[in-house]
Amino acid sequence: MSHSTPPVVLVFAGTDPSGGAGIAADVLTLASLGCHPAPVVTAVTAQDTAGIKEFACTETELVIAQARAVLEDMPVTAFKVGMLGSSEVATAVSGIVEDYPDIPLILDPIQRSGGGDALADSMLDGALRTLLIPQCTLITPNSLEARALASDADTIDACAQELMSLGCEFVLITGTHEKSPEVIHRLYGNMRLLETFVFERLPGSFHGSGCTLASACAASLAHGLDPINAVGEALRYTWESLKHGFRPGMGQLLPNRLYWAWEMDEPEGDES
Repeated sequence: MSHSTPPVVLVFAGTDPSGGAGIAADVLTLASLGCHPAPVVTAVTAQDTAGIKEFACTETELVIAQARAVLEDMPVTAFKVGMLGSSEVATAVSGIVEDYPDIPLILDPIQRSGGGDALADSMLDGALRTLLIPQCTLITPNSLEARALASDADTIDACAQELMSLGCEFVLITGTHEKSPEVIHRLYGNMRLLETFVFERLPGSFHGSGCTLASACAASLAHGLDPINAVGEALRYTWESLKHGFRPGMGQLLPNRLYWAWEMDEPEGDES
């Protein structure tokens, strides 16, 4: 029996032994949304649901070899970039993706873990601004990351304008870290605000929500959705994953990327 091939999304990200963030989050999200994940390991971390203990970046030659092996074998439909860890790895990834300008590039500009621990060296921001952001179809910073990447900007709108001026086509700035009663996400493109997405603010904090969102955006774009609808679908999926989140450890909640499967397995209520 023959089956159609799901879209292949090549992911550059770090490992997470807790399974909450990084490559584990990317693989679960992409598979849940009908894509085939091709994970390239950029760093190995020691972390749990409460925070990161330490990390080591993958040698750049090995990052390149992993990616080239996939690209020479499979028809990659989208790139998703998460944790890079160092400017050297960012440079290596930039050199790979620039050979494939027609493949959408989604960047989650990770600087810190959900618990606030640093996941990058001090030179990474500059490498992102000069090497990767100019090639991006979409970047998905939270408001803290957007302010760090656009340090001269004094508002969220100004941050988006600065990031687009670097060459990025679309900027999605998430509002989870803001103090608003509801969570407000803003999508920018063509040097203007395109769409605002408002969601109920959920209680608790989550480990891996940013990875989930960026991978969901990559999946939606890989399936051929236009950027506005792709972002909208990804945000709804991510919110449902958070709403159905669970706490397997002593730290943050984890998104349930397979919430729909759990719902199907729930027994029906007693009829009495």
